[in-house]
Formats: sequence, structure tokens, C-alpha cells
Amino acid sequence: MEEPTTLFSDEDLADSLPPIDDERIQLEDPEFEMEPFLLGFEDTVRLGCCCPAKEEEVTAEKTKKATTKDRVQAFHLRKSLNLLDKLHEEKDLFIQKTRGELRVCHQRMDLLTKQQESLAAEIATEREANNMAAMGRLQAASRRLHTELENEKDLQSKITAMLKDSENAMWHIEIQKGLFEDVRKRNEEEAEARQRSLEIHAAQQLQKEKETLEKVERNRLLRARKSLHVQKELGLRHQKLVEDAQRNHRVAVKFLKASLGRVREREQKEEMESRRHMKRRMDAVLALKNNITASRETLKKFQAWGQSRAEVAKQKALTEKEAILAQGGDAFKHLFHQRRHQELEAQRRAFEEEQKLRKQEIVSRILKEEAEEEHRKKRQHPPSKTTDQWTLRDKTWKYISDFCEGKTAITTNHLLENEMALHPKPSCLLKVISSESMQMDLGSISTEEEILAEPDIPGLWSKDYKSYQVSKEDMERKPVGGTKMDKDILARTMEQLRSGVVHRQVVSGREFKGRPFNSKPEVIHFKDFDIGKVYKKKITLINATYTINYCKLVGVEESLKDFIHIDFDPPGPMSAGMSCEVLVTFKPMINKDLEGNVSFLAQTGGFSVPLKCSTKKCSLSLDKELIDFGSYVVGETTSRIITLTNVGGLGTRFKFLLDSEFFEMEEPQPVMKMSSVFTYEDKSFYEKIMNSLSEQQLDGDGSSPLDLPSRKESEKLDEAEVSAVASAMTMVPSEEQAEITLGEVTEGEIGPFSSIKVPILFNPVIPGEVQTKFKVMFKNSQCPTLYFRATGIAVDVPVWVPRAIVDLKICMYDRLYQDSITVHTRSKAALRLKFEVCKELRGHIELLPETGYIQAQSSYSVQLKFLPRHSLPEDAGKYFDQDSRVLEAPMTIWVADQIKPVGFTVQAIVTTSDLEISPLEINFGYCTIYEAIRTEISLSNLSLLPQEFGFVGLPKYVDIQPNDGFGTILPLETLQLDVIFQPIKAKEYRFELVCKSEINRCFKVSCQAVGVHPPLELSHYQIKFSATALYGTTVSTLYVINSHLSMNKLIHSLPRIGSEEATPVGPTSFEFLVPPNSPITISPSVGTVLPGKFRKETTQRKEQWKQSLPVVRVHNRDRPTRASTPHTQELQRQELSASSNEYQAAQATLVRTFQGKFDRFVVPCVVASGDIKDRKASEPLSFSPYNTLYLELWCPVVAPSIVVTSNEGKTVVNFGDIAVGHRGIKKITLQNISPEDLALEFSVLNPHGPFVLLNPTRKLCSGETQTLVLSFSPHESILLQNESSLPIKFWMRLESLSKKRAENRQQLPKFLTSHEQRTEIVGTQNHNGQSVFSVVPVEGLMVPGKTHEFTITFSPDHESLYFSDLLQVVLFEKKVSHQILLKGAAREHMMFVEGGDPLDVPVESLTVIPAFDPEHREARSPPPEAEEMKPILVTLNYVQFDTDMPTPPATRELQVGCIRTTQPSPRKTVEFSLDSIPWLQHKGFTIEPSRGSVERGQTKTISISWVPPADFDPDHPLMVSTLLQLRGDVKETYKVIFVAYVVAGL
Repeated sequence: MEEPTTLFSDEDLADSLPPIDDERIQLEDPEFEMEPFLLGFEDTVRLGCCCPAKEEEVTAEKTKKATTKDRVQAFHLRKSLNLLDKLHEEKDLFIQKTRGELRVCHQRMDLLTKQQESLAAEIATEREANNMAAMGRLQAASRRLHTELENEKDLQSKITAMLKDSENAMWHIEIQKGLFEDVRKRNEEEAEARQRSLEIHAAQQLQKEKETLEKVERNRLLRARKSLHVQKELGLRHQKLVEDAQRNHRVAVKFLKASLGRVREREQKEEMESRRHMKRRMDAVLALKNNITASRETLKKFQAWGQSRAEVAKQKALTEKEAILAQGGDAFKHLFHQRRHQELEAQRRAFEEEQKLRKQEIVSRILKEEAEEEHRKKRQHPPSKTTDQWTLRDKTWKYISDFCEGKTAITTNHLLENEMALHPKPSCLLKVISSESMQMDLGSISTEEEILAEPDIPGLWSKDYKSYQVSKEDMERKPVGGTKMDKDILARTMEQLRSGVVHRQVVSGREFKGRPFNSKPEVIHFKDFDIGKVYKKKITLINATYTINYCKLVGVEESLKDFIHIDFDPPGPMSAGMSCEVLVTFKPMINKDLEGNVSFLAQTGGFSVPLKCSTKKCSLSLDKELIDFGSYVVGETTSRIITLTNVGGLGTRFKFLLDSEFFEMEEPQPVMKMSSVFTYEDKSFYEKIMNSLSEQQLDGDGSSPLDLPSRKESEKLDEAEVSAVASAMTMVPSEEQAEITLGEVTEGEIGPFSSIKVPILFNPVIPGEVQTKFKVMFKNSQCPTLYFRATGIAVDVPVWVPRAIVDLKICMYDRLYQDSITVHTRSKAALRLKFEVCKELRGHIELLPETGYIQAQSSYSVQLKFLPRHSLPEDAGKYFDQDSRVLEAPMTIWVADQIKPVGFTVQAIVTTSDLEISPLEINFGYCTIYEAIRTEISLSNLSLLPQEFGFVGLPKYVDIQPNDGFGTILPLETLQLDVIFQPIKAKEYRFELVCKSEINRCFKVSCQAVGVHPPLELSHYQIKFSATALYGTTVSTLYVINSHLSMNKLIHSLPRIGSEEATPVGPTSFEFLVPPNSPITISPSVGTVLPGKFRKETTQRKEQWKQSLPVVRVHNRDRPTRASTPHTQELQRQELSASSNEYQAAQATLVRTFQGKFDRFVVPCVVASGDIKDRKASEPLSFSPYNTLYLELWCPVVAPSIVVTSNEGKTVVNFGDIAVGHRGIKKITLQNISPEDLALEFSVLNPHGPFVLLNPTRKLCSGETQTLVLSFSPHESILLQNESSLPIKFWMRLESLSKKRAENRQQLPKFLTSHEQRTEIVGTQNHNGQSVFSVVPVEGLMVPGKTHEFTITFSPDHESLYFSDLLQVVLFEKKVSHQILLKGAAREHMMFVEGGDPLDVPVESLTVIPAFDPEHREARSPPPEAEEMKPILVTLNYVQFDTDMPTPPATRELQVGCIRTTQPSPRKTVEFSLDSIPWLQHKGFTIEPSRGSVERGQTKTISISWVPPADFDPDHPLMVSTLLQLRGDVKETYKVIFVAYVVAGL
């Protein structure tokens, strides 16, 4: 039956699929190209439908060959059917979605219609009320609804048309599937047949494996017994060897000492010889070195001489050129002719020298030839043995060389000589052994004749010695056999001799022509010989001439003389028809075919008998090339025998296989084996020749002859691998099991003159004619591959089931599934059928009816019912796979007149319909009415089918997301659902969540929670900060509200926890618990809110780079209870201070590389009843953990647009210590790192403050850098406040500028008057005449209730410690309300020393040179070598008491300080040191510390203590001095004078 061969391709199917999408845009334009697919599909179906008609019309064509092309077509047909089913499913799904869209469209239209009606009613109402504005708004809404309704109608029409087209296409597909049903049934029948064939093949393979295992076990036992026997023999042999070895050892020890003595003597001699040799080499090296040095000097001389000659020639050429030019000639032409003449002269001299050499060579050759001719005439004598006769040894070496080369043997010596003459470099052994050495005795060859190697150092050789070189004449000597003329003379002589022996035979006028003797047998043939054995054969020679004739043995050919021996006794004259016998003896020594002739000489001429020696060969053949099985029913098995016969004398290994398969037989590795007929001397000589051969060939081409076999073998292996890969690529895997196969015997060994019988099996599976080709391959490469083929015809059974496998797809437990099984028959009579279910599945599967009759050439339908129960895995046993859940149940149909039952398989994947929810119980805990708690539940689908689910009947305070708890869960999928609980009032909640599946199964989850109504509430529970730059600040405001005003529950809901008592009315306190290490600040974080009031809270967020903390409880919590954060061991890390350089560098790097982040913080706010003022300072706020409010903060962080690039990225500018009245300037560099240009705005600084921005800018481009200059001018300020109700005018006066200053200066200085009379306040002043103190403002008006600030500036112009003045505040021009004493000190350098006794007066001299005069200052300063030392007097009084109490030492202190200044200085610290510390200690002084350093703005104390030494005289005070050195911006030296007294105590 012919099957359809052409179907639509995969690409056509893919193009014909409609676009399936849920979006409305694609639904509005459904371009579904169905017509081309339907047309192509109808053609295919017509081809499939015409098959039964053709089968009925042409019944004789059933025996048509089933080729590989038919099977490929069947495969494509099955693929097309699968694509058709897939297209049907996709189209069905598309129609369902389209209907859903149409249903939604209808719902929207109904909703719009209802809205139009309600709007129409409202419009009528407003028209009656004459509200025109509302009417206009409602009419606009009505028009919008009308437009939407029109759009929905258009969409409805489009969807309806698209749905209609899709349904039409669906109908066409259904029709095509119906038309294609026969083809589908036939495919299922073929699949069933393939399954049966696979089962049979598996059973056969299992039987083969069992037999192989038994054979392997028997072999193992045999090997074990054999190994035990071998071990015993080895043990005995080992014991014997040990005894022999011990005995030999005792004998060998006796001779070892003598041998060692001789070895030592020989080693000493060799050592002495090597030393002498080394000394000679050293001398030769030194001589060589001297020769090289001398040669270099000589070479240099020659080079210098050549250069001088070249210079002379060049000078001469220039002179000639100038002379020719002076004469007016052509210098270039003259030089060219001169150079050409020199070249010709050089060529002529070279030619003459060459001619002389040639003449000498010709003369020497002629003389040498004449001498050789005379020498040959003198030695000429009759030859005792012809050169043509070779010895047995020479011939053997020749055959060995031929065998190594792989060439055919040379039959005659003449051919050998010609070859040697034509090829002066013969290969292999002939390359070394000449014809003369062949005729010599091998024992005469001396092993000492070796080519002398060239020494390492040529200087060791005598200069007079010349190495022997073969002359050219000796190399061109004539061959041993003579020249061609000699050979021609020898041939003519032999012809003349033979002409006297051979006579013509003429009888009765007839001359005999032809073969004189006939041989019986005609050919002497030695077949299948073995090396080393002797074979003999007799031949009979019959006289075939007309009369008496003679016969003489001439011999055999040269190639056979070593192996063939002829025994022939000449019989004398033989009459016509008489015969004589000849015995031929053959002793093979090489495994090679030999051919030649045995020559005889008769009276009438010579004749020869062919001789042939054949090695063992394989001659294989098959008894038939075609095996015809005939016709057999599908399912039966038959066999035929084919015989492989070997008529040759050599066995080999064979293998039967399919013609399409490839198999590489193992090739035997070629091994070069040498004959063992040589003597010991021959072998040693052979080894020497082979060694020289290998060296020559390795030098020549880099490979030895022994490498050739391995190279050929590797090449063969490579070719085998390539061919195997090629065959594997070209072979097409057969999808169907082969119906004609080989039997058990497929490979083995076939011996000589034997035969092997191989069975060929025919197991028809598919009806029709089957043909298979086989081949027989052999291990012997000389045996060709044999081919034969087998044919058979398979006849189908009368009853069959189209669907061999009934696939019920995926089924659920406890649900009924049905299907119809159709049985066909081709019999012409009615048959009785019995349907049987395997006993394990009779409780789950049922076939109805169990018995029936099928009419002739018709079909019969059986109903299949499948109701899987939960006990199916236990009941089904081997038919059910627990892992994959696949059920494969075999069903049997017994036919009355059919031996083989008809079987089919019910296949299904059984799965459960359970949905698993985890956890089954949820406890939300306590939750306030202002928050929602979210928890996750997992919904798992344990089924292999997708299921729709939905949570129904949810309370108002519960929500499930996503999709409101509805959706579809895929097979074995787990969905995470969020259950959100938000209580609406304070009470205890208990409820259940019900989840229903599409088959109405319910799954419940029990939940419980407690609702809490806190007494306080927040105005915002979620604050979303704007995007804040890194290290920036954002502020937001919220309110804490206390709305609990009354305990009347009818007015409002009372705050409480669950069902507990309500919270009383009153002040309520709160506290925000900000997470530690978070960039969040809430101010105030603690407070109290009265009933009906609210408290303003400010939330400040300063963004810093810190690790975000885990949120324990969020606004939407993951779990109802607080989750404890697991403690993780943190790594040890070094903390950096914010002022360190590393921290600042890391901060600057972070600002540039920051990509932004988003933080989410949840700040709990605890609530407690009562006022916060009533608690003690250390008493914590008592709050309930359930009345807790949660504030959620969203904090997005972005990278800043502007960064500071100066001062290592620090954003804090430290001006340091600036003296009042001075000004410090700092520069700040800003850079725009954003991709956009920025407009800059600066905050307004206090115009009267100390800070001033000197160069503000308005724009900063992207990537641009701008420098800002800041100024800092510190000043001392005084605040005065007017507490009266009237404005007051004031004046600020300094005592140094008062009128009484001149009068006071006329009085005596302060240090001259008594202590009680020293009332002067004004101290040292500036030398420039300006006041050292200044005040701003000097006068003004103070407003009532306001304060006024005064700035006092101190600006000294020289060094002094006694600057002072008095500031007076004068009101009403007369009254002094306040007096402020002003003091100050100034130093020239940054270091100073304080303490000690005063050595000067507080009033400076009037003759002091001003410090600002540089000339006088330079004149006053001493030279560097005479450094000025400042004195410091330290007086110590040691108080001595009369009592026995220990007296404390006398102590004093000195202060060493360093001034903090803004002036640039190379040093940041001051170092000090005291000299002569040991000497001071000897005098009783103790000084701590004696040296150290002082930072800027700090002082360090030097403690000095004194105890009188033992030799101290109290009547004379002790006075010592030392040097104190200070090193800062300059070096200062102080002379410290210590004066110590002993004072009597009271």
C-alpha cells in the first residue's frame, strides 16, 4: 500500500500558526494565514485516503519492495501528524482566549450602558434644577461614555469576526484530522509491530548474554586450575634456581677477588694513559691558541697591506684622472677601458691555469691506464672459477637484502651487475657489501678495518700525514664482469660451442620442431609449504621427438638454487616415447612465493619445466549468494544456513555483518624475522653491517629501516580511524529493527580446508517484502570481502489494533477516564474476540464488553474505562514506575483462529490533585489598626497538571496577593503568596482561609491575631525623603496626635489591646527608638502629648556611608512576631577616626565612585501613659510592647554633583588659631562631577561676622573646577544690653587715649614707687604710636531691650609681656558704667619660656630701639657665631627643720610653650633640652624632664627639685648654671642660673 510522501514542512507549520496573545492590540488584527496550510493538507489527506482504493484495485502490487525511502516517508508522516495535533491544541486555546475577550467586551458594554442610563437620569435631574454647569459636565461625560461604547462595539465586531474565522479554521482542522485517521491508525499499527520486534530482540540478546556468562565462568575455572598448576611448577623451579644460585655464588666469590685485582690494575693504567692524553691535548690547545694569535696578526698585516695598496691604487687613479682631465680627455672612458682590460687579463690567466691543470690530469690518467694494462697482462692466467657462480652464503645475503627491501629477487647475476652499474648507490645491504666482498671468505673480514674518525683537535695530527682519499680513476673502475664488449665476445663464444652440440632431427624428410620432451606433470608445484621442511616430487620426462634423443640437466635459475635440488641420472639415448624420472627436492628457507624453470638440454635443443612454490593462502567462498526465505506470517521466525568454505592451506578469522556496517579487522603487526641458519660469525658480521646501515640511513634521511614497519602500522591505524569516522558519519541510523538478522555464529576462526555454517534468521515485523545485504570480512588482508543477500516476504495477521499504545496522557486519582479501542480484521470470516486485562490492574481498568464477534473485513469497538485509585502503585507492581508515575498496562485480545494474540498497551501518567499549603496555621500576633502585617505562605502543586485555584470568602481585613489570591499553578510548582492582615478595630481575630481548586477541592489555613488600638497616632506612617546627596541632610516633619478625649465608646473607638480594658484619658508619652548607627535623627525623640493635642516632630536624615541594619519589624511585616537577627561573627577591622587622612581619602574616593543606593528604615515609637516629667531622670519609660507605632522611612541616596578637591577632599576648613585683629585666607576648590552644568547659590554669611566669601560664582560647567577664597578675621567682642525702656547713647574710651595719660607719664615709673602706690593701669604700648588695643564701634545708640556687640582688636608691633589698657563704657557723656581691663603679650617667635625670678621691670625703657626699624634691628642682632643667650634665674630655698622629720626638697617649675600661629613655619613642634644634667645631679639638682617636645598651642612643665649634697656649706649659697636650648622656627638658647639656699625653719 502506497503511503503519502509529501507533507508540509516544519517552517510552513510555524508560519501558519496564529499569533496568540492576550493583549487587545493583537486581537484586533488577527492575521491568521490558514488557507495555504489547508490546501496543502487536503492534498496530503487525498493521498492518504486514496490508499485503500488503490489497495483494492491493485492487489497484485502488495509485494513491492519496502525501501529506506518508504521508512523515511513514514517518519515524516508521523512528524506531520504530531504537528497537526499541536496546531489543533494551539487553535483551541486561541479560540478559548478570544471567547474570553468577547465576554469581557460584553461586560464592559453592559457597564457603559448602565453608566449612560445613570448619567441620563442625573442630566434630567440637573436640567430640572437648572444647573447648567453640572449639565455641561454630565453631558461631556455622556459623550465620553458614548465614544467608549462605540469603540467597544467596534472591538466586539472585530473579535466576533476573528472568532468566526478561527472557528472556521478549527472546523477545517477537525475535518483534516478525520480524513487523516486511517493514516494515523496505520502508524500506530506499525509502532506496535516495532515494539514486538524490540521485545523479541531483547529476549534473544538476553539469552546470548546468559550463554556468554556461562562460557566466561567455565573459562575462569579453567584458568584458575591452570594457574594453580603453574604456581606449583614455578615454586619447584624457583627452589632449584635458588640452590643453583647459592652454589654458583660460592664459586664466583673465589674468582671475584682476582678479577677485581686485574680490574684495578687496568683502571690505573687507563688513568695514567688518560692523564698523558689530557696533557697532550692541553699542549695542543695552547699551540693552537698561539697559532690563532699569530694568524690574527698576520691577517691584520695582510689587511693593512691590502688597504695601503687600495689607497695607493686609488691615489694613482685620481692622479691619472686629473692628468687626463688636464689634457682634455674623457677620464671616465679611460678608466672603464682600463678596468675592462684588467678583467680580461685576469680571465686569460685563469683560463691558462685551468688548461694546464687539465693537461696534467689527462697525462696522469693516460700513464695510469698504461701501467694498469701492463700489470693486468703480467697477472693474466686461466680463470679457475667463473664469476657467475655465487656461493650459498652470498646468495643468502642477496635474498635477505631483497626481502628487507620488499623487492623481487634478481634471477641472474647479469641483471645484478647491470643494476650495480646503473645505480652506484644500491640500497640496504648491497650498499655496504661490494661484489668482491661477496666472493671473499667472511671469516677474513677484520673488525678492525674502520673508517678513521677526524680527531677533536686537528693540532694533534702530524702535518706530514695525509688522509687516504680514493682517486677518481679507482671510483670509475669497470665492473667485475667486464665491459660490454667482453660480454658480447663471451656470448658469441658460447653460441659457437652450443652449435656443435645441438643438431637438427630430420626423419623421413620431416624436421622435428617443438618441445623435445614432455613433462608429467607439466608444472612442478609445491603448495602450502612450511619453512624448514623438505618436500620432494618426481616428474616424468617423455621423449616426444621422432627418434632417439638425449636429455641433459642444465640446472635451475639463480633465484631457486638455494632452495631447489635436482636429482637426475642421465639415461643415455632414449627412443621415441620412452621416459625417465627426475627427483626435485625443495627445502624452503623464506616464506615467499617462488617461480622459475628447471632447464634441460636435448639433442634437438633446450627445454624447461616450470617450477612454482606457493606459500599457504586462504581460498574462501560461499555456497550461495542469495537466500530466499519465501513467505511467512508476521511474528514467526525461520532460519536458513549459509556455508563458508576455505580450500586453502591457511586459516583466518572471519566476521559476518550487514553491508551498511563498518568493522576494522585487526591487522597483524609486521615483525622483521631473520633466518636462523647463520653461524655465530655470520650473525656478528650481520650485526655490524646493520649498525653501519642504520647510521648511514639515519644520517641520510633521519629514519632507520626498522622504523618503516611501525610507520606503516601507524599510517594504517590512522587510515582505519579516518575510515571509521567517515563510515559513522555516512551511516543513517535505522529507526526500525532489522527483520533479517544473523544467528548466533557471526564471527570466529576458519581453519585450512574446512567450512563453517552460519544461520540467517528471518523474523518478519512489517508486512511486505524485505531484503537485506550482508558481507563477510576477514582478518587476512589478502582475502577479499564476500557479499550475499537475503530476501523474504512478510504476510500480515488477520486481526490487528491500529493503536498499539493507547495514551491516556496525564490522569488524576479517583477520576474516570474513557477511551474507545477499535479492532480491525482482514479475514473473510467472522471471528470471536476475548478481551483480557492483566490481573494486577483489573480493579482499575475495565474493557467492555469482555467478549465479542467481529464480522468479516470490518471493525469492532471496545470501551476502555480507567479509574485510578490510590492503591494503584501497590497493585500495579512492575507496570507502574514510582519515580516517573508512568503506568504501562498490557492488554491482550485473544482471537479464536489466530495463534498469536493481539496486544496493545494502555499508557498513562497518574498524578495526584493535591495542593499543599505551608504553614497550615498562621499567628499574626499583635497588630495595631494603623499597620498591616504581611506573612508568606507557600502553595505547592503536587500534581503533574496545572490547576486553577482561588481563595474565596476572605474577610474584609484580610487580603491575599498577587491577583487577589486567584491564579493558575503549574505542575510541581510552588507559589509564594502574601497574606496581608490589617485589623479594623481592637479585638481578637480567629478565621480560616479557604483555597478551592478547579475540581472543587478545598484546602484550609487557620489564622489568629489580636487587634490593638494605640492611644497615640502619627500623622504619617511613611515618609519618603527626596533624593539626598551623599553626606547631605534632608528634613521632614510629622505630628504625634493624641485623639483620646473621652471614655465614651459611643463617640469613638477606645484605645485598647485586644479585649482588654481601655486606656484612660490623659497625657501620653512617646519615644522614638532610632536604630543605632543609622543616619536618622528624630527631634524630639521623647515627649508627652496631652489629650486633643499634637506634637510636632522633625525627622532629619544625614546621609553617610554606613552599613544598613536588618529590619526586625517593618510596616508590612514578614512574620507576626519579631525575628531575632542571628549573631554572626564579624571580622576584626581597624577603626579609623574621622579626622585621619586615610578616612578623608576614602571619603573623597567614595564620593566620586558612589553609584547610589536605597535604604529603608523602620523606627518603632513606643507609647506609655503619663507625663514624661513625672518620671525620674534615670527611670526608663514604661511602655507596652503591643502599643507600638512604626514609622517607615524611605531614604534614596545619590552621588553629589559637586565635590571638594582641595585639602584631600575635606569639607571642613580649619583656619587654626588666628590672633585677634589678623586675617587668615583659605582657598577651597570645587569640581562639578555631574554631566550637566550647574547654577550655584551660596548661603548668606553674617556681614559683621569673621567669615567672608571673597569671590562668589554663579555657574559651574560639567567637569569644570572653581576655586573659592574664604577670609577669617577674628575679633574679641563684648555684648551690652539695654534693659531700660529708653534709648541710651554710649561712648567707648581707652585709658591710653585719655587726656590724663600725659599727666600720668610725668610721674615716676611704677617700679620706683612703693607697692602700695602702684596704681597705673596702662602698660606697654606700640612703638609706632598707635594704640595696641582698638574698639569698634566707638560710640552709638542702644535700642531699648536690645543688645549691642563691641569688637576689641589686639595688634602689637613688638615683643612684650606687659601690654595693658583699660576700656571704659561711658553713658550720658559722663557716667562710667563699666570698666574692662585689657592685657596681652606678644613674642617674636613661636617658642617661649616662663617661670623663674623676674629680672626686668614692667615698664619698658624709652630708649628701646623700635622693632620695626630693620636697619637698627640688624645692627642690634649679634653675629651667628656670637649667639645671644637670655638669662633665667631660678632661686630654690631649702627649708631645714630642727625636728627629725624628713625635709622635703626645694622645688620650682619652668614652663616651655609653643604658640599656635597661622604664619608659615617649617616646624610644627618645639624641642627643648637641658645640658650638663649629670653635673647638676652631682650638685643635688633633679630635673624632669631634661628634654622633650611641645606641640602647637600647648605648654610643658619642667620640674626642678634640690636637696643639699653632703659637702654643702650652708654659709655659702650654691650657684650653678646650665644651658636650655629651644628649637622651633629658630634656635634660642637660655642660660638658666640656679641659686640654692638653706633656710632654717620655724
